[in-house]
Amino acid sequence: MFDYQLTIVGLFTATYLFTLSYFSGQTRKLRHLPTAGSTLPLLSQLSSMRYLSNTRKVLEESRSKWPTSLYKVPGMLEWIVVATQPAQIEDIRKAPENVLSSTLALNEILQTQYTLGQNISENPYHIPIIRAQLTRAIPILVPEVYDEIVEAFRDLIPLTEDWSRVKTLETSMKVISRASNRIFVGLPLCRDSEWIDLSIQFTMDVVQTGNTLRLFPSFLRPFVNKVISRVGRRIGKGLNMLQSSITDRKIAIRERGTDHSDKPVDLLSWLIDGAKGPALEDWDLTSRILTTNFAAIHTSSMTLTHALYYLGAYPEYLPALRNEVERVTTREGWSKTALDQMIGIDSFMKESQRLRPMAIHLMERVAVEDYKFSDGTPIPAGTKITVDLNTHTSSKFFEDPFKFDGFRFVKMKERAKASGQVDKKFDMVTTGIDSLAFGHGRHACPGRYFAASELKLIMAYLVLHYDVTTVEEGVRPEDLYFVQNRVPNPTAELLFRRRKM
Repeated sequence: MFDYQLTIVGLFTATYLFTLSYFSGQTRKLRHLPTAGSTLPLLSQLSSMRYLSNTRKVLEESRSKWPTSLYKVPGMLEWIVVATQPAQIEDIRKAPENVLSSTLALNEILQTQYTLGQNISENPYHIPIIRAQLTRAIPILVPEVYDEIVEAFRDLIPLTEDWSRVKTLETSMKVISRASNRIFVGLPLCRDSEWIDLSIQFTMDVVQTGNTLRLFPSFLRPFVNKVISRVGRRIGKGLNMLQSSITDRKIAIRERGTDHSDKPVDLLSWLIDGAKGPALEDWDLTSRILTTNFAAIHTSSMTLTHALYYLGAYPEYLPALRNEVERVTTREGWSKTALDQMIGIDSFMKESQRLRPMAIHLMERVAVEDYKFSDGTPIPAGTKITVDLNTHTSSKFFEDPFKFDGFRFVKMKERAKASGQVDKKFDMVTTGIDSLAFGHGRHACPGRYFAASELKLIMAYLVLHYDVTTVEEGVRPEDLYFVQNRVPNPTAELLFRRRKM
């Protein structure tokens, strides 16, 4: 009942603000762009309802009407300018942060000051740590992550002779959470079911709270947040569980220095090393660990689930993937070197990301100042900009683009090598105008190298030990959509059993 009341209040507020925005100038400043729906007060609100309830269809229709032009769609409280062309994507990629801001856009999407905290928004020092230290440490962390994956599968999907039904998204979140927390906070906390549940609950709370707050104008959000948010309580509970680890590490640093011999190699240690002033407080450290959990669990679990749905629908890929994993691990063990040589696993994951990215438009920006695209199209300050991921299914870049081909990027790498071109551009971690699942440019996902390694380890272990199929043979579970978000069916199950061949 309360959720319904919030929605009604949000709709009335949005109607008022849309009417106001028409007279305050945003509509007039963007009148040079084609519009999905009406620009008139109230009628534009009806258009926004259609966009919010069926974003995918609105974008498909708009793309068909204006195949080369920027256009605008009516969000709940603002106009959103949509880019579709490679040149437009490159313009967005090249624009500096003080012109087209990724941070402002992300803060609006997640409502960061309420969901993750002002400290995360104003001092994101954890991001360069993830981008640099975590990425550099991957070679020494792979064996630990693999060990945790083995234990997680033993606990969550025991090897059985007969088929067992498994809720795939729920299980993926637990596997990802355990494997990630092995590197975030280490043993034994990464195997504590209460900590894993908390990490997942925190992730869901951030998404739900952010989505709800965006229905309201900014002046109402502090009040609504106090009513609906459970994020602060989650951080408090996390602090109780993480407190002893933080205290022990701080004492060890004071007594033995920052580089003592048995210092844990994990994110918590790096955060303590990099923290200054208030960021060194236990609450702040806990909120950053949970924030990193949110980023890891939210994106990686959906990516993994999408890939598993494809694997279940196309089990004919299993023999070739198994052969690759067996061949490589026999030679290299479970190592970063082995992962780099699993080009079939990498291709399968990248192809799944190509067809099933986590949203149907990404690379959000907010124009900090008036901006002009390279084709001369002006965008006024304050405008939100996004990129339609239609390049993922463009025949300009891919043959038979709507078909799932798990080894598509293996073939593309082979053709590139044969012609003397760089083949790394077809790796899962490499971004481009035709590969935007991790973003693109300086704001591409800072943790994608670790995420890709983790996902490939999970997939490699799984294909080596399990048979997988869909409940209805050959039928991939349908995705769900919420505005621009694409979510793998959260209630769908796959069938698992011990490998038979």
